[in-house]
Amino acid sequence: MIIHADMDAFFASVEIREQPALRGRPVVVGGQAESRGVVAAASYAARQYGIRSAMPTATALKRCPELIVLPGRMALYSEVSRQIQAIFARYTPLIEPLSLDEAFLDVNASTTLFGPAPQIAREIKQAVLDELQLVVSMGVAPNKFIAKIASDLQKPNGFVVVKTANVQTFLDPLPVSRLWGVGKITEKKLHAQRIHSIADLRHAPEQFIRQHFGQYGEQLRQLAQGHDPRAVITERDAKSISHETTFAQDINDVEILRSVLSNLTEQVAWRMRRQNVQGRTVQLKLRFDDFHTITRAHSLSATTYHTRDLWRTVLQLLNKEITSGLPPIRLIGMGVGGFDTGEPHAQLSLFDVPHDSPDPAHAHSEAGNIDKITDDINRRFGNKLLSRARGLRRPLPPTN
Repeated sequence: MIIHADMDAFFASVEIREQPALRGRPVVVGGQAESRGVVAAASYAARQYGIRSAMPTATALKRCPELIVLPGRMALYSEVSRQIQAIFARYTPLIEPLSLDEAFLDVNASTTLFGPAPQIAREIKQAVLDELQLVVSMGVAPNKFIAKIASDLQKPNGFVVVKTANVQTFLDPLPVSRLWGVGKITEKKLHAQRIHSIADLRHAPEQFIRQHFGQYGEQLRQLAQGHDPRAVITERDAKSISHETTFAQDINDVEILRSVLSNLTEQVAWRMRRQNVQGRTVQLKLRFDDFHTITRAHSLSATTYHTRDLWRTVLQLLNKEITSGLPPIRLIGMGVGGFDTGEPHAQLSLFDVPHDSPDPAHAHSEAGNIDKITDDINRRFGNKLLSRARGLRRPLPPTN
């Protein structure tokens, strides 16, 4: 069985834990409205006003004037994420983090020691609450796809178990929008063919689905039947580390895209440094409102795990797409592959170096020092304030 663990409103929940007086109040982590900041995470009290991640903070404040806006502290969230994964590791080494706040766990080899998968999930959920004062929603199911749906169904504080014999009973009543990859455009197309539930899709003739949705339709059929053969891949075994965000509403605001991408890059870079792996190939992923997906990649001259190097590279990839005009974006993601281990090689800046540093090697050293200082304080103190601000406040201008 597979467990999908998903922290509830992670960044906001950590901040509320640090400041208990905020409990029950509408809180977001994000940038300030006057600097065109965006919401990175919203408490459930804030979500009652329709506030969501990637929403401009100014819009959020219009919906809820009493909203409390807190700056992000990535070092703190990274340390808490490490503590959460340390709890996971007590029960299985097969952990596949998807981001700082969610992961898949394969517990098939752990049941002899710890009991059935639902019991393991209960113990993990309670340990996170007891030790970290945070709530994690859990989905337990035969595969990743179903486990991820299960963890989301009863949020916040969800706990859903789907037994193998009950997979179809579980899936059939759900709307087709629950299937991975079905956004508003695809959902409308399915509805136009009188396909509203997963059961409707499962019972539709195979030829009919192929005629209207092509190869993608067959992928949807497989998911509708509960098929997902993917294994849990640990970060040490992964050929790449990536993170992506699907927006609740399609985004065509370039500054929001840059801000979210910066946040994703910082999370990926931190995960790479934690595993002591450096990558050479930086990749950008964009999914448009019509579900068309593109990937763009750039290979560096040497491997790196420095946030600045990765950010500049992926920002350049995004800026190239912006110059040609972008339709509304449904999903944005970034990843790094081409791994090596050990100390990173001297990676010179792909673009311009800081104006106050004429020496590229010195600029690279500064980037490494910033990462090292941040990570060291993160490990030693956990709740201190060192974190890059660009992902949650004013995004950087385009790099020429």
